[in-house]
Amino acid sequence: MNRSIRKVAVIGSGVMGSRIACHFAGIGVQVLLLDIAPNALTEDEAAKGLTLDSKQVRNRIVNNALQATLKSKPSAVYAKEVAALIKTGNIDDDLPAIKECDWIIEVVVERLDIKQQLLEKVERYRKPGTLITTNTSGIPIHMIAEGRSEDFRQHFCGIHFFNPPRYLRLLEIIPGPDTKQEVLGFLDDYGSRFLGKTTVICKDTPAFIANRVGVFGFMAVFKVMQELGLNVDEIDALTGTVLGRPKSATFRTGDVVGLDTLALVARALPANVPNDEAKDIFAIPPFIDTMLANKWLGDKTGQGFYKKTPAPKGEKGGKSEILTLNLQTMEYGPKVKTKFATIEAAKQVDDLGQRLKVLYGGADKAGEFYKKFHQLLFAYVSNRVPEITDDLYKIDDALKAGFGWEIGAFESWDVLGVAKVLEQMKAAGLQVAPWVQEMLGKGIRTFYKTENGRRYYYDQVSGGYKPVPGYGSFILLEQLDEKVVWKNSACKLYDIGDDVVAFGWTSKMNTIGGEVLEGVQKAVAIAEERYKGLVIANKGANFSAGANVGLIFMYAVEQEFDELDFAIRAFQNATMRLRYSSIPVVVAPHGLTLGGGCEMCLHADAVQAAAESYIGLVEVGVGLIPGGGGTKEMAVRASDRNIKEDVEVNYLQQLFINVGTAKVSTSAHEAFDNFILRKGHDNISINPDRRIADAKRKVLAMWEQGYTQPAPRHDIKVQGRGGLGGLLAGIHGMWRGNYISEHDKLIAEKLAHVMCGGDLSAPTLVSEQYLLDLEREAFLSLCGQKKTLERIQSILTTGKPLRN
Repeated sequence: MNRSIRKVAVIGSGVMGSRIACHFAGIGVQVLLLDIAPNALTEDEAAKGLTLDSKQVRNRIVNNALQATLKSKPSAVYAKEVAALIKTGNIDDDLPAIKECDWIIEVVVERLDIKQQLLEKVERYRKPGTLITTNTSGIPIHMIAEGRSEDFRQHFCGIHFFNPPRYLRLLEIIPGPDTKQEVLGFLDDYGSRFLGKTTVICKDTPAFIANRVGVFGFMAVFKVMQELGLNVDEIDALTGTVLGRPKSATFRTGDVVGLDTLALVARALPANVPNDEAKDIFAIPPFIDTMLANKWLGDKTGQGFYKKTPAPKGEKGGKSEILTLNLQTMEYGPKVKTKFATIEAAKQVDDLGQRLKVLYGGADKAGEFYKKFHQLLFAYVSNRVPEITDDLYKIDDALKAGFGWEIGAFESWDVLGVAKVLEQMKAAGLQVAPWVQEMLGKGIRTFYKTENGRRYYYDQVSGGYKPVPGYGSFILLEQLDEKVVWKNSACKLYDIGDDVVAFGWTSKMNTIGGEVLEGVQKAVAIAEERYKGLVIANKGANFSAGANVGLIFMYAVEQEFDELDFAIRAFQNATMRLRYSSIPVVVAPHGLTLGGGCEMCLHADAVQAAAESYIGLVEVGVGLIPGGGGTKEMAVRASDRNIKEDVEVNYLQQLFINVGTAKVSTSAHEAFDNFILRKGHDNISINPDRRIADAKRKVLAMWEQGYTQPAPRHDIKVQGRGGLGGLLAGIHGMWRGNYISEHDKLIAEKLAHVMCGGDLSAPTLVSEQYLLDLEREAFLSLCGQKKTLERIQSILTTGKPLRN
């Protein structure tokens, strides 16, 4: 059956339901969002003379829920205007409208009886063949569909979005006993391709995959913490970014999720899976019981493992303070500074796999924690295959997409050595699944392997390797080391097939230095000589945080202005090489794409951005202006007015404000509104894992259409003094109103000077090189300012800009 999703019904407008509705609207799907009608008037409604039959009263619950979601931070939508695609209503009046929908999603309270009662009503209006799913975090799927018709059951299954759906990428799909394979296949593909999810098809077992293993991970941390006498601050230092986990680590995550939710799942699991060999670890520790009794549930009650105290009243410059719960005394106190030799050594290692070896091999209490925790984790996941899934890669996918782990459990075991760690686990008396020993007995030493750019996983059923699904749709640079065409110490150029190469680099936050700029030039040269086109993309959490400001700071402090001039020219030459190559160049950014990373996007033939790309020219924040062609490019776009027709000066002013305020888009969709991406030219990949493959297809399409190298521009219309006067007047007003500092005023004046083409008496046509020279001159002059150096130093030492 050739399905398409044009309209979705979401029944239940709570925190999850409203956010699911917003996510569908964000990809352009019409949504019908329904909830119950209220059974009583509010005081305000009564005062207005409204009744329970008034439409605004009957839709109050759903409308209030949607508005709260649209106002929430971080935003639940890619762009505000998509809210127009959501139509609200109530179940009593508007349920018949679901007959027009292609997919019906039930997202009501986690009670079996309420779900069953609602689905009985849904079946009266649902068209045969329409997809119907229930969003649940643990209710058995086969029980929810009891009593429904055969067609209903065949098109019914469970889904489990993680909250918030826009940002957490996991979508678990749980078939019922009668679910058609065609339905599962469609949802698996649609979830990945259109919703941007890592889709994992699970067995219908308690808590499915991610929560089953993820909650075990929480409880295992609690167990090891108590054994070793560690405290809350120490645990969060051990289990955060240094381990490849979110910075919220363990206890901060617990506060966000809610201690009651965590305890509910932990208590339910031993009862629902009595044969779980590790059920004793799910026992709630005494400190959790005390916190539950005290209603210290985390963010929802204002305190949990952490408590934020307000700044003292009347005390000038007073600051709020975050206190930590002492689990022995159950009293809050100042955060305890932690220091472990193992963590200090690991922080020097950028590669996560190598860092994990340092952590696990530590000789202090931190190292002991990592050994005990990982051994418990590895034993547990081994025993969940085949109970919760036949395929071990699904456990890793679920943990990475649902809990933000950068490396999965079986992947971690591979890094540390399967055989070596297995012997240590046996010595510790841990029960490991027999299939692991059987795998080693066959001479197979790892759970994963990569051959010819394709990833394989060990299949315990067949006793051999099977390919991880998704080959062709996903191009992951970390799996292409055997396809490297050229490299230096910072960069690699990969052959990604079909005569296309991909260029990427690795540095802290993927910042751009001399070796990266050398790599850009080399990548274009090799691509021009032997390939059809070039993709520029990076692995890791972010595309690039911009230029290496540490290098700029060093040159500026030492007054090495010739070196600095050379470095800025090199950056400009690299971005212009992207613009004027004989082959198509497509940049595929994701995550933070700031400063120099943004400038690469601005100069590419096209951009294929991940939806969660946060793009902007932010150099003003460190006391500079964009110096890698970014300021020039804003002047070019003001001249072309290729986003929308407008009065020339108005458009110039908007671009100036965006750069002058270091505006960063909160999504790739918003980057179009900020004039970084170009409508009808650049594209978005909702699933970040697909962006490189999508960019490759774009390169090939441009090549097939007969790509021709652009000619250098000499027709850029700049406004000269006419445009500059208006901008300078605005800058002066902001300064006189104390909205900006004297140094901010100087930076803005330099920026305006370049974007208007300098001190020209009338609007004039100029070349790109003319603007690049102005840009470089302004950049260098700002590097000589003491306050600029103070700002850069603040960024380097504290990570925050200094407002001077």
